[in-house]
Amino acid sequence: MDLFDQNLTKDLPLAERARPKTLAEFFGQEQIVGQGAMLRRAIERDEIPSLIFWGPPGCGKTTLARIIANLTKAVFVPFSGVSGSVKDVREIVKLAKDRKKLQRQKTILFIDEIHRFNKAQQDAFLPVVEDGTIILIGATTENPSFEVISPLLSRSRVFILKRLQTPELVQILSQALKADVQLAKLKAKVAPDILTLIAELADGDARTALNSLELAINTTKPEKNGIIKITKEIVKESLQKSHLLYDKNEEEHYNIISALHKSMRGSNANASLYWLGRMLEAGEDPLYIARRLVRFASEDIGLANSLALPQAIAAYQACQFIGLPECNVNLAQAVVYLAKSKKSNELYTAYQKVQADLKDAPNYPVPLHLRNAPTKLMKEIGYGKDYKYNPNFKEPVEQSYLPEELGDKRYLNN
Repeated sequence: MDLFDQNLTKDLPLAERARPKTLAEFFGQEQIVGQGAMLRRAIERDEIPSLIFWGPPGCGKTTLARIIANLTKAVFVPFSGVSGSVKDVREIVKLAKDRKKLQRQKTILFIDEIHRFNKAQQDAFLPVVEDGTIILIGATTENPSFEVISPLLSRSRVFILKRLQTPELVQILSQALKADVQLAKLKAKVAPDILTLIAELADGDARTALNSLELAINTTKPEKNGIIKITKEIVKESLQKSHLLYDKNEEEHYNIISALHKSMRGSNANASLYWLGRMLEAGEDPLYIARRLVRFASEDIGLANSLALPQAIAAYQACQFIGLPECNVNLAQAVVYLAKSKKSNELYTAYQKVQADLKDAPNYPVPLHLRNAPTKLMKEIGYGKDYKYNPNFKEPVEQSYLPEELGDKRYLNN
């Protein structure tokens, strides 16, 4: 690397400088690039098809595309779905054809935010993707089923990348601290618990985590010994979080979800909104909250309001569709609705009684008249005998439906 290259690298943010170049340096997405995974095998054999990477921001879509280009000895051509034009596409295609013909070299065209391409732009890729002139790798945060035209989608393999987990982000941050030359010169000291905190607050986004780490280091005054020590307060400022008293793996996490649950149970919509905000603004996974609301709808409301469960499920689906920050209002709607709903735990307590009977009593046999009789032998030994088919009777049918040993036991109040 010459001096000019070094100066260019110096100006890059940490998220770019720390971008891994091999699969060994790449953390996360084990389901698609782990040992033995199909995509990894295709990379190792240099048999890459056109690909669509679908996943949230900062999960490794661009990085993985660059690693593929490095390992397959292909020319990597980045292209933006925001600013690129059909004219640019034609120029890229011309160069790719020349490269393939004269140098026998593949071209990987990486299109970031491919969902922003219109139909005409996407159509322009079809012939060269089909004849192998270009290996297309598209990255999108949107569902490609809706955003990528069917002909192009049918010629590509879609891989779903997951939101990065806290341990994976900690690995990424630790690797950057060890490998980045500029950070090494600054003598930054970042304790493991601080790295974990940055990872948690980055909400699954490696780019956010790395750039926040760099900002925290660059804006901290060294101590007398020259060492830069990063504290929780500095992390809070670099990530622009309003509070830090929330740890997804410790007591405060359970305290606040408990406060939300009890506030809704107590029909206090204002307190419910407050505790919801405490969780969301601290970076909690909205799907975790939505799952708790779905449970609450049946546990604490049940049949007192049969629309509570659909409301909670709709909020969960909304979180899946649009994510944060937009889905915060969907969760707020569900929380207020559940808080204001009439409450009943009858279903919850009834099922607890069933569980107790199943745990403490034997598995009583199904009464003969309730058993199905698909064979002649079963009919002969009494299966289904004397069963009264309810639709054939206008008046209520008198017959037992529980095991004989339980008699007419009642689990519900009415």
